[in-house]
Amino acid sequence: MRKILTVLLASALLWSCAQDDEDLSLIDENVQPEQEIDIVPKSEIDAIIRSALEEKNEFNWSELNDVQLWSALVHSDSILTVGYLASGESNINERITAINVQDPNWVNSRIDIIEETRAVLERKRQQNITDEELPNFSHEVLPFVEMKVYDLEVINRLRSLDNVRYVEPLSYQVDFQKYGENERYSDSGCSNDPNYNLSGLYTDIAPGAKMSWNYPQMGIDQAWNYSTGAGITIGMIDTGLSPDQAKLGSQFNSGYSQNRTVERIGTYQTGSWWWKKYDGPDDKCGHGTSMAGAATAPRSNDGSAVGVAYNANLVGVRGTSDVIVNGGNEKDGVTEALVYLGNRSDVKIISMSIGDVFNNSKVADGIRYAYGRGKLIFAAAGTSTSWTNWYGVIFPANMNETVAVTGVKEGQYERCNTCHSGSKVDFTVIMEKAGSDAHPLSVAMSGNQPSTVGGSSVATATTAGIAALVWSKNPSWNRDQVLQKLRESSDFYPNRNSQFGYGNLNALTAVQ
Repeated sequence: MRKILTVLLASALLWSCAQDDEDLSLIDENVQPEQEIDIVPKSEIDAIIRSALEEKNEFNWSELNDVQLWSALVHSDSILTVGYLASGESNINERITAINVQDPNWVNSRIDIIEETRAVLERKRQQNITDEELPNFSHEVLPFVEMKVYDLEVINRLRSLDNVRYVEPLSYQVDFQKYGENERYSDSGCSNDPNYNLSGLYTDIAPGAKMSWNYPQMGIDQAWNYSTGAGITIGMIDTGLSPDQAKLGSQFNSGYSQNRTVERIGTYQTGSWWWKKYDGPDDKCGHGTSMAGAATAPRSNDGSAVGVAYNANLVGVRGTSDVIVNGGNEKDGVTEALVYLGNRSDVKIISMSIGDVFNNSKVADGIRYAYGRGKLIFAAAGTSTSWTNWYGVIFPANMNETVAVTGVKEGQYERCNTCHSGSKVDFTVIMEKAGSDAHPLSVAMSGNQPSTVGGSSVATATTAGIAALVWSKNPSWNRDQVLQKLRESSDFYPNRNSQFGYGNLNALTAVQ
């Protein structure tokens, strides 16, 4: 894993970034920012970001002026992410996999950014700046460098350079809770307990598994006559896999599920700056376990829930600590996971039931890298909390390189109680009962008693499973062919709904 990142870059944990407007304790006592320029209050920066999201469902750090961006940096952990270009290059988004950041032109550009920063600081302080006084780390695959800086002049200079693609604070977080009730998680967040009230929510199928109520409504059970996902590997970037859930471990091959593999990888790190360390592959949230179960849980003989692609392989990557990718460590972990899975030739599909309200260019680089490697990337359109229910499709589902999925109620095109919709949605999945608001089955953190899980998260994992059925049936196909078959099997095709894309998927049609 260390081959992908030289060092995963320092960032504050999710909970440590929120500060009062006047709390500037993160400013180094030896490196004071310009005194004649007031730091923009955090509340004002938050308001700018929210306003942009409300107006156009998108925010990029390039929209802020230098003082606002510098203020956001000071209000977080002062780690700056700088995307760069080699001399003579322009837009690399569509060919990011073709570049080699170890080539001299790219190395020189990276060094130039660091030296430009050093020159600004030396002019300001009237003394030499050593490497120890300008800590920086460079990604070994993607073209970005990160530095811990506090100076407005550095922002001014870097944003003026032709070889700079973007300049962003790594760990700044908007306090959206100020705009709604004091809650963070919804029904697709950090919980995955067994559900003992499953009446009417499943059908018993051979050799003794429970099939979720929504599978027949999307033709999944009939699609199994043609394909069960064998030979296809799904990479799932989420909160990891529970070590106590045997169905994603020692019993991954059980019942009708045989001759397949499951791997557990950890790219998420805890700590900050020099003291970061990998946190392992274990799920401490529950979300990743439930998503993996929905996509790939075995068709076993002991009463557990079966996944859509019950003969597909699984690589479960713990890239984040929870479902919202807004902390610096989470952005690092997800970016590393994307590069890791992008470089694995056996991984065909990447499922991401995670995201954030606004864009992050480093993670976007990772998405484009994996996409450039031929991966079919499904991303959750968004699951609302009280402070984000006004928002459309979230990042990275709003990117052109991803396929955005949301959930709807059975029998009607009405988004689920917590699901996002919008023009960027590609597909929908039936995952909420109209009368009871009950959700599909998955595996809990341990044991055979199923859990239930909702939101666009389970819709995304379900779609990844359906894609595995299609690809397994047509192993010579590429990503675009599989995606086109999914479109053709959906309700609205060849038309596209303004809120629900091509509509509900039909797995049976997709594999025929």
